[in-house]
Amino acid sequence: MQILAGFADISLLQLALVAAVALFASIVGGVSGYGTGALMPLVLVPLVGAEPVVPIIAISALFTNTSRLIAFVRYADWRRAAIVLVASVPTCVLGAWGYTYLSGAGAALVIGAMLVLSVPLRRLLKYHGVKFGDGGLAAGSLGYGGVVGGTAGSGVILLSLLMAAGVEGAGVIATDAAISIGIGVVKVSVFGLSGVLTAQVVAFALLIGIVALPGAFLAKALVERMPLHVH
Repeated sequence: MQILAGFADISLLQLALVAAVALFASIVGGVSGYGTGALMPLVLVPLVGAEPVVPIIAISALFTNTSRLIAFVRYADWRRAAIVLVASVPTCVLGAWGYTYLSGAGAALVIGAMLVLSVPLRRLLKYHGVKFGDGGLAAGSLGYGGVVGGTAGSGVILLSLLMAAGVEGAGVIATDAAISIGIGVVKVSVFGLSGVLTAQVVAFALLIGIVALPGAFLAKALVERMPLHVH
């Protein structure tokens, strides 16, 4: 009952909108490797404010990324996933811890800045054809950890890092999901210890996570029918 209290003052129509966007974002994320963290703030911030958004997405991402990994597990690059996790977890802890100290305005600024900068950043890296080996992947992951710990919508950075390191096609989606599960566990742990996991956060996270579960398998069906150059 405490979890249901998290939906207080939220209408059924608003909940249906959240669920619809969650399913759509899950399909987009399963095809492109990112999308949930970029799309969900657009519907969540007007309903619950900016502060709970990153914790909500951190919990719901455990559901979406687990289903995505199950769907694409045979494509995962476990070696590169390990490199990213080892390098990014310490800075992720710092980023998540810092986020818990932000005011509503500060959280909105951080989330908004990430959403504005994410697409140009990916296009810039793609335009310059950035490529690197394991050392470059680890170095980039240090910065990624700090960003992903304290904001939402940073999946485009991880996607760009993996592609620059030579991961392609469905391998990007699977490896991204494996890394994101580890990062998600770290973020949820920090948020839990900091006391920001309220009934509202848990309620919305469960709604988004459960509704989004089928999206990964719908996305898999689409990806396996796409030519590599299109994907």
